[in-house]
Parts: sequence; structure tokens; C-alpha cells
Amino acid sequence: MPLPGLVNPNIRLPGLETRMPDVAAAEDDQLPEAAESDEPVLRIEYPDGSVEISIDGKSLLGEPSRRPTGWFENLVEDIDQGALGQIADDLLRGISDDLESRKEWIEGRATGIKLLGLKLEIPGLGGSADGAPVEGMSRVRHPLLLEAVLRFQANARSELLPTDGPVKIRDDNNNSNLQEDRLADALELDLNHYLTTTAAEYYPDTDRMLLMLGFGGTSFKKVYFCPLRGRPVSESVDADDLIVNNAATDLKNAKRITHRSMMRSSTVRRLQILGVYRDIDLPMAKEQDLDSAQREERSVQGIAAGSFRPEDRDREIYECYCELDIPGFEHKYKGKVSGLEVPYRVTIDLSSREILSIVRNYDEDTDDLPEARTNFVKYTFVPGLGFYDIGLLHILGNTTNAITAAWREMLDAGMYANFPGFLYSDAGGRQNTNIFRVPPGGGALVKTGGAPLRDAIMPLPYKEPGQSLMNLVSNMAETGMRVGGTSEMQVGEGRADAPVGTTLAMIDQATKVLNAVHKRMHSAQAEEFRLLVQCFREHPESFWQRNRQPAYQWDEQTFLAAINNCELTPQADPNTASQAQRMMKIMGLKQLQQGNPSLYDPIAIDTAALQAMGWSNPQQFMVPPSALSSKPPPEVEYAKAMVGIKKQEADAKTEMVKVKAAEAMAKAQGDKPQADPNAPPSIEDQIKMAELKLKEQELQEKQQDSLMDAMNRKRDRESRERLAAVRLAEDMAKNPQGLPIMQSLIEPGMIQRLESNEQPLTEQ
Repeated sequence: MPLPGLVNPNIRLPGLETRMPDVAAAEDDQLPEAAESDEPVLRIEYPDGSVEISIDGKSLLGEPSRRPTGWFENLVEDIDQGALGQIADDLLRGISDDLESRKEWIEGRATGIKLLGLKLEIPGLGGSADGAPVEGMSRVRHPLLLEAVLRFQANARSELLPTDGPVKIRDDNNNSNLQEDRLADALELDLNHYLTTTAAEYYPDTDRMLLMLGFGGTSFKKVYFCPLRGRPVSESVDADDLIVNNAATDLKNAKRITHRSMMRSSTVRRLQILGVYRDIDLPMAKEQDLDSAQREERSVQGIAAGSFRPEDRDREIYECYCELDIPGFEHKYKGKVSGLEVPYRVTIDLSSREILSIVRNYDEDTDDLPEARTNFVKYTFVPGLGFYDIGLLHILGNTTNAITAAWREMLDAGMYANFPGFLYSDAGGRQNTNIFRVPPGGGALVKTGGAPLRDAIMPLPYKEPGQSLMNLVSNMAETGMRVGGTSEMQVGEGRADAPVGTTLAMIDQATKVLNAVHKRMHSAQAEEFRLLVQCFREHPESFWQRNRQPAYQWDEQTFLAAINNCELTPQADPNTASQAQRMMKIMGLKQLQQGNPSLYDPIAIDTAALQAMGWSNPQQFMVPPSALSSKPPPEVEYAKAMVGIKKQEADAKTEMVKVKAAEAMAKAQGDKPQADPNAPPSIEDQIKMAELKLKEQELQEKQQDSLMDAMNRKRDRESRERLAAVRLAEDMAKNPQGLPIMQSLIEPGMIQRLESNEQPLTEQ
């Protein structure tokens, strides 16, 4: 340990001058402080009498030795304090410039939060004192933007966050065997279990991100290994908290990417204990300097701007992804220092301006010219002109402003029409008040000095809202709903048996914008899953250690082989905008299968239909394999019956030909039949019997056709009833208050009948 009053623990007393006293090195037992320490005491005596003493055990010959560290461990302890201060100052100046470059974008975001109309605003009662030019002026806001954002969030959540998990495994091996298929299925089940159960924060966090994605057009996901939770996580980062220079075009080309986060002091201390952050004393956290968007968000929530107790303040942490050329860690190319700046992740505490960690941000086995690792995924609503994309705020912001102004004008005009202001003459008597509020059945005293009342008081000529203004407001709202993708599609009108292709064309035409947005989100989610797998590849044990009943007994080798052979993709179909469109596709497939039953697999089609309806285990509704093997399907039985009928018809025709030939032969020979009761029937009788037999066979064939048609119509009706029951269940889940009414309308045995297994056609 250092001696008191000395900054450098290594003391060197070189060549003594004539006026300097001799310096003698004390023995070890005369150094009580060093004797109490566990650190070694080094002492070197030189021939000229000079002495070097090392109390902290550091090398006395040359630079201090560098401690061994992992590739992604904190390097801050091995960097000179002066270099750390210079790095912190340069980065903080750059971050300040980045904040200034996007100031106008922040102002627009704050204005958009106001347009959502989430803050309760009562009419201005204080006149100009509360910002209203006229007392009682309306402050209502049109919910066009809010409706579009909520509809997008609801639709996107159902597509990106299905109930059984968002991950779908695609095996890229075309020659995979049963073992590989089983491994892929187990990987899919356990990954979905991880995101729905182990990482329980994934669903609510992504749901909250989708709201801001639809609103502002840009959101981010950060995928990393959390040292506190000991597992990979994927957390959303608001666009306001990801600081990038406005001149950047994308994340890969940005010079700096700074993630601003607020941490409790206890969280920072935990990270210091784990060695993630440098263990230094930090001063009291300063009050956060909120931008206009953050202030507006707190105003909408009704939260005070600052903390009342300094001890309760969170620490503002900057995690900056940048490129640096750090002394002692210079990049070398072909054994020589190249001067190239390489990627690092630098964490800075804003209150103290101290660097807490510096970590490499490139892989160890990289090429000679390292590239930065991908840490963030950008979710885009509509690609914009620069780094920040276009959201519903930019698409519907001006329209919402215009309709809001028109709404307020109409409300104020209606208020003035019902309660008009007035002017009164000063020629009359002195009035006690100039506010006349006459209740129903009441009256008010007005002194006119004997003049007629109508000559003393004149109401202001306010006009009621005109029909043209109302039509304009309706047109603006319809246009905004169409552009924002929130218009209602009346696809249920018209014939019940309308072609599915026509309905799909109507839905596709009305949802082109939403389809494009969903494809972008699925692409971003696939990138997010890729980063998550990369994190699992570096920490494989975190995949199964919290799963009590995994679908497969994983080990590191098996898990790495599985994720290397499989491709993770989002589960929902990126070409389908909603559940309604997906159901229409299934109905179209069923129509094709009914028209050409020999070309399609009915079991596969019905399985896909049940899965689209939300049944996770469609096999529970299927006939057992034993029953299928013992009895052929109805189509096969029908085909066999038709073959038998045609064979009987051909045999009857053959018999008729034989009978006619025999009759012709009898006539030619002139034979007369004997009237013997035991004799065979005559030729005419045989012909009549053959004709009756043919008619009977034709009737049987028509009866068989009628039976099959009736069965098909019954199955179609039951299929439509099941679809209607599924939609009714979805509506009741969305509107539970209407459940008693629906139960009163539903037949008691209807649900049980719809949920029962269908019997084969031959048994009905």
C-alpha cells in the first residue's frame, strides 16, 4: 500500500548530491505499515548507494505488468487515467453535438405526444390566464392519430407476439432425417418457452415498443447478455434514448451510437461488485436535464419533472458504441501499429464524467480489419429520408391538427349559438351586473330607463356551424383513416357465397400499406432472433438452465449443432396483414380442395385451417389412425359404388343384347312358345325385366348422388358454424361485457355440438 503523502508508491532516490544526507534503507521489521500488509515489499540497493523501494509489489524495472483479461472484459484498469479523462471529454462533446443535431426532431416528437390527446384538458375557464383566448373555449382533440396508433399496435401484437411463442424454426437441410427434425422441433419449443416464460419481460416490453413504433416510426431492440440476470435479454430502446447524429443514415454507418439509460445507484453498485463497472466512488447524482419530449411524456402521465430527494435520483449512464485508438491497445496490421480506430463500448457516468468500463466491441477471431458487432436492431414503420423513419405522427399529424381545429371551432360556435354574448347600451339605467344567466322558468332584471328592451340589448351575430364545414371535417377524417390504414372494410356485405378471390382482392387492396409495414417488422424480428442466437452461442448454458422440463436433454455440443443447422424466423406470415385475411386464405384453399379432391391432402388442409383458427393441437379433432386404416374415406367408397353401378349397367345391357338376339332368332325360325307354366319367361318379359332393372340402378345412382350432396351441404354448414363460433369467441374475448347477452342467444347444446368430432359421411 502507498505511504501516506506519497502519490507514487515506487520511490526512487537517484544519485545523491554532496549537500544531501545519506539515505539508508530500513529493515523490514522497521516498516510497520508494510509489515501489516499482505503485499510484498521489494527493495533494490544500487552500488552508488541509491535505493528503490516498492511497497505495492509492482515492477521496478520498466512499465507495470498488465493483468490478464478476457476478450470482452473491462479494460479500464489497464488504461492511464489521463487517457481515460481525454476519452471521456471527447465522447461527451460528441454526444452533446449529436443531441443538438436532432433538437428539431425532438420538438416534433413532443408536439406529436400532445396530438395524441392522452392528457385530460378541460375547457378554458380563466380566459387568457390559462391560455384560452376566450373563456370557455374548447380544448378537445380529434382521436384520428390515437386511433391509428392503437389499431396498429393491436394488429402488430397479434402478428409478432403469438400466444405459443414468436419463433419458428426452418431447417435449411433438404436431406434431414428424423433425428434432425426432432431436434429442430425441440429447439423451437424451448426457444418459445424461453421468450414466453424465462424472459417474461419480452412480451410486455415488445408490446410497449409497438405503440411507440406506430407513433414515431422508429424503435430499437438491444440484444445483450445481462450480467445481473445471467442470461441473454432483448429489450426495447426508445428512439429518444438512442442518441445518433442526425446526419447518419443507418446504425452501421453511424460514427457514434449512444444508449442513454437511467440506473438506480444500487444497480450501478451491483455492476461494480460483479466487475462489470470500475469500482470507484461516485458523487451524488445530478438532476436529469430533460428534453422537450421527455417533459411532455411526464406531463401526459402527470409525473413531476424532477425528484424531490437527491438520494432518490437515478444515475444517467451513457453507453457509447464508438471507435477509438487507445494507447496500449493499438491496432496492428502485419505486426506494425496501423493507427486504425477500432470499435469499443465505453460506459460513462454523466454526473461524475467518469468512465466506468471500456470493452472491445468486435470479435476476437475477426479479420485483420475488425468490424463492430451488431448490438441494436432497428424497427421501421415506413423508411424515411434520413436516420429517423416515418410514423403515423408524420402521416396523420397535420390532418389531426386540422380536424382538431375544426372540431374546436364547431364546438365553440355551438356554445355561442346556445349561449350568445351580447352588447348593451349605456343609455339605460345602471346595471348591477353584466352577466345574465336566466334559468329555465326564471328571469333577470335589466334596467333600460324606459326604453324598449330590444333597443337596449343586442346579441352578437354568431352563426351556427355550416353544413359545408361538417362535410369538410368528415372528408378529412375519411382521408386520414384511409392513408393511415384504419378505414373499415365492408367485406361482409353482398352475397354470402361471394368468391373468395374477390374478397381477398378487396382486403389486399385496403391493406397494402399495413402489409409492407408487417414485412419490415418481420425482417427486423428475424434479425433480432439472429442476435439472440449469437448471444446463446457465447453463453449456451443459459438456454436450458432455467427450463425445468426442456423438450430435449441439451448439452453444449448438441445445442450448438442445432442452432448452426437451423434458421430462426418469425412465426407469423409476413404476407398476411391480419387474422381475417388468413382465414380468407384458408377458405379459398378449402374451396380448391372441394373442387379437386384428388389433388390435395384433406388432412393437411384441415390441420392448417385449425391452426389458423388458434387450435394448437389439431390432431385432437381428427379420426384416430386405427379407424382410418380400417375404413376407407367416403370419397373412395363413393368411387367404388359408382364403379359397381356402372358394371351392373353394362351387364344389363349385355343381357338385353342377348335377349334381343334370341328373339330375332326365334322369329326367324318361326318357333312358337309353349304355354307351359314351368317354361322360362318369354323374350318380351326378359326385356321388360332388364329395363326395370336398369331403371332401378339409375334410381340408386341418383339416390347416392343426392345423399353425397346432402352430406357435403351439411359439412359446409357445420364448417361455417364453426368459423362463426370462433369469431364469436374472439369477439367475446375482446368484449367480455357482452358475454351474458351472447349466452342468452346461443343454444345450450350448440357449443358442445360444434366441439364434437365429425363422424364419417357413411355413418351419418
